[in-house]
Amino acid sequence: MARKNIFGAEPELPVGNDGEAIPLADIRPLANLERPLRRSGPVGAFSQSLGNISEKAQRAEDLEKKLAHSQAIVDLDPSVIDSSFVPDRLAGDSDGLDMLVNQIREHGQQVPILVRPHPDSDGRYQVAYGHRRLAAIRKIGGVVKAVIRALTDEQLVVSQGQENNARTDLSYIERTFFALRLERRGFGRDIIMSSLGVDKAALSRMIALAVSLPDELIEAIGPAPGYGRTRWAELAELIENPAKKSKALKLIHADGFAVLSSDERFEHVFEQLRTVKPKGRSEQWKAGGSKAVKITETDASLTLNFNKAVLPDFGAFVEQRLNGLYEEFLERKKELKA
Repeated sequence: MARKNIFGAEPELPVGNDGEAIPLADIRPLANLERPLRRSGPVGAFSQSLGNISEKAQRAEDLEKKLAHSQAIVDLDPSVIDSSFVPDRLAGDSDGLDMLVNQIREHGQQVPILVRPHPDSDGRYQVAYGHRRLAAIRKIGGVVKAVIRALTDEQLVVSQGQENNARTDLSYIERTFFALRLERRGFGRDIIMSSLGVDKAALSRMIALAVSLPDELIEAIGPAPGYGRTRWAELAELIENPAKKSKALKLIHADGFAVLSSDERFEHVFEQLRTVKPKGRSEQWKAGGSKAVKITETDASLTLNFNKAVLPDFGAFVEQRLNGLYEEFLERKKELKA
């Protein structure tokens, strides 16, 4: 506790033998606990002592304030730390995490994480930022260096977003999806803008894009650090088509999709949806230079239109041979499989 004005009076300036106050310019600063220049005499000595006591009391109070607001780094057991209530990361960056694990193994944890006392669980903590560092320490083992600070929900998400912005740590879709998650949680646009460091127009575009993409699709593709706003916007345009949206959701559940890197998953979905199949073909089969059969093919059917004016009986001939042609077709398939 500070001990300010313990004699109940304001401190006086030191005085000299002549009874005059010493000018402030002649008094050395007390930042390094040096004493003022001495003036001889009993009155001056008493006044000087009084000034020293008061100055030291003020310095003690200032020191207490600094300690109260300092960011003391403590060691915490990772098992008592929970993630933020609003995730800002997407799964799928195992390479980046492995790199961080190796760095911490070699050099130690250089930057502490920020946590707050868990609002709902005594003795536990909640991460504001440093999720990847926490995950790396969990893989390595041991304690995690952390700063504990009492934070409101708003302060937590602002700290969480600003730290990631400063470290350029999140991909575009992670920041965009984080913005949508914050809005769904009921945070105002002003808080979200502060968290992400964007203006109102940019935030509106980000949230509109995130809304146009199924959550399941975003989470399955992951952070896709190699792809920015333009390509994600193009993907959103593609899945405006209900058939392509359905196809995209089937692709993410296909065998082998999960083993691809996040960028590869994005590219696979994008290319599969962007591929434009021919609308169909229409050709003429000729006999003796004349157009005898018109062939029309679409995704759903193949049609042979026989021109009776050119070959009156050819269509009936083909019709009669359909069973034989089908047997020949099956035999050919068996040969190909053998």
